[in-house]
Order: sequence, then C-alpha cells, then structure tokens
Amino acid sequence: MTAGSATRSVFDAGLPVLCYDVTATPQEIYPQFRAAQQQAPVALGPIGPEVLSYQLARTVLRDPRFVVPQGIHLSAHGITSGELWDQVTRSILNMEGEEHRRLRGLVSRAFTPRATARMRDTIHTVINELIDGVLGDGRCEFVAAIARPYPIPVICALLGAPRQDWQLFSRWAEDIFKIVSFDCDLAAEQPAMLRAWDEFDAYIDEMIAARRRRLTDDLLSELIRAEIDGDRLNADELRMLAFSVLIAGTDTTRTQLAASVQVLCDHPDQWALLRERPELAMRAVEETMRHSPSMCSTVRTVAEDVTIDGYTFPAGTFIIVNTYAANRDAGVYDDPTRFDITRADPPPILTFGGGVHYCLGANLARLELAEALTILSRRLRHPRRIGDVEWKPLLGMSGPRQLWIEFGS
Repeated sequence: MTAGSATRSVFDAGLPVLCYDVTATPQEIYPQFRAAQQQAPVALGPIGPEVLSYQLARTVLRDPRFVVPQGIHLSAHGITSGELWDQVTRSILNMEGEEHRRLRGLVSRAFTPRATARMRDTIHTVINELIDGVLGDGRCEFVAAIARPYPIPVICALLGAPRQDWQLFSRWAEDIFKIVSFDCDLAAEQPAMLRAWDEFDAYIDEMIAARRRRLTDDLLSELIRAEIDGDRLNADELRMLAFSVLIAGTDTTRTQLAASVQVLCDHPDQWALLRERPELAMRAVEETMRHSPSMCSTVRTVAEDVTIDGYTFPAGTFIIVNTYAANRDAGVYDDPTRFDITRADPPPILTFGGGVHYCLGANLARLELAEALTILSRRLRHPRRIGDVEWKPLLGMSGPRQLWIEFGS
C-alpha cells in the first residue's frame, strides 16, 4: 500500500471481495481465496475482513489487541444474554486479560508433551478396538464407525473418568457442542444443552471431591495440584476447565481424523509411505491439517482502531483469520495445493491458533492423530474412498459428514 493509504480503513482500501454463502464448504470457496490472496493479504468477506496471508494471519493471532469476541457463535444465533451466554463467556475459551493469563499459567503444566504422552496406551487400545469392529467387513462409514467414537474414551481417561462412562460423555458433548454449530436452531436447543451441561458439571463435582480426598495421576488431579506462588484453582475453575477440555478436545479431533483419512485415501502413495515409514506420522498430522483442516478459521475483534501492516481495522470489527487460506499461502509454502507428508521443515501451521490463545491441547491432539494414523495405515491395506464426500460448511467446524471407505486387512 502507498503511504497515503496507510491509515485507511480496510473497508475503504479497495480490497478484493469474497462472495460466498456461509453454508459453503472449504473446497467450494478455495478458488476465491486463492485469487484474492494474489491481490492482497486481506479480503472483504460476507461476515467481515478476512486475513488471508500467512504472515499477516500469524501476526494478528499473536497480537493481544486482537481478542476473541465474547460468545461469537451465540451472537450469530441472536443469543446475547441469559444462562447459556453466562456459561459460555465464563469459559477459558472466551477469556482475555489477566484472568486468562493466570488460568493458562496454572493449566499449561498439565498439558506438556510429557504429560500427554501418558495417554499413548489408552489411545492405542481405543483405536485398535474400533478398527477390530470393522476390519472383517472390508468397508465402513469412517466418521460413524471410528472418527466419532474415538476421542471420547481418551478424554475420559485423560480426566480420570471410568472408561465405561464414555457414552455419557459422548452424549453431553453432542448436546453441548451445538454451541459452535451453524447447522441447528440454537435457541430451540438451549434447554437440552443446559441440561447436559448441568449433568456434566454434577459429574465433575463428584470427581473433584473424590480427587481432593485422594489424588491420582489424571488431568483433574494435575489441575488440583497446580500452584503458582500459592495460587490454586477453585472448584468453579476446575469444573470450567474440565468442560473446556471436553469441548476443545472432542469434535476437533473427530473431524480432523476424518479429514486426514480422506486426504490420505485420495493420495494412496502417501498412505503407503506412511505405512512404510511410521516415523512420518507427526509430519502427516501437520500436512493433513495444513492441506485439509477441519478447523478453517478463527474470529477476532478489536476494542479500538488497530493499524497493522498498513491496514486499519476499525473498533468493533469482526475479523476472520482465515487459516485455511493462510496455510496454503504460496509465498510461504512451495506448491501449496500439493499434499506431501515429506515436506522438509515447513513453516508451522496456524490451525492451532497463536499467541495467548494457542491451543492448550495441541500436544494431545497431535498425539491422538499421529497414533491413530499410524495404526490405521498399518492395519487397513489399500483403502479407497467410495463415492463423493460432502463436507460441513467452512465456518464453524468443517470436515466430512460421512466418509465411506473400502480396504483390505
């Protein structure tokens, strides 16, 4: 941009315009993203400015002036107050400032790679049992048979809940996760969501009471132990954090596992390579999340006018950080539409966010996906996709609605 336009609003900067329906899929919209990306690092979308370039997206995610809008998904459904609003906006997923920093400081010690590595045996047991259930059939609908049930028993084990209660957790997650859905009437679903939330909280309260009597080696015990200069988490905070783990660690893993398996099936040479070289599993996770992510964007806003890289974002503007486009920025990734799990030292993907809101559970998510892909590639021979695959919309949680595959054993 020229010096004279350095302080102009993004709305007056002659930026490319994106015209798409909010129900459209990532694949349908991508040609627009790519064309706009060649003109400017920002475009104007149907909701607001969309940051498309890798460098600008990375900068915005790390800049504390760009904050998570309170209850953004609820606001989109016209819900701006009430019990559900209060519950959601008190979550660490919606926090900012000193309270957010304090909680992250206490919680981060429980999510180190060493801590999450303890889940490896549970992960292996769960994914192998799910594969056992379909292997003899030679085909399955992967979303329902494997991806959907996979993360909940892992979350139960992480928190320290008995594995036999995973179906309870699954039901609660299904109801509560409608918070971030664009596919339902949220106002009509509120009673069921609040009922599930109350049941989950009551269950966690019993677990907290039991752990205070006798600590174990699960996440809830680690959160109770967490202390910085005498500061500890209270019962309300422990309950809220357990909820955040359930929400942040369930549908994201489900949808990404399905998306990752689809792109690997569509590139059989890459599936075979992963089978032959399981040490590539973590690279496969990064590349599938770069090329075919289930979480394609994140939303930010600003309390006052913010100018960055010559673009001014007016106070109150909703900003889409389009990580789907940024992770395919040709200025950063060589041949960005190519799917290649052997990419050497690629820039870090932006799918897990950045800055103070970088995903706390990223280590666990990577481990769950890497171990699942390793075992799937070993046990399912020559998988191939059957028919077309419909994806969920770009906004919110995307990924395949169904994924039918055939395979040998």
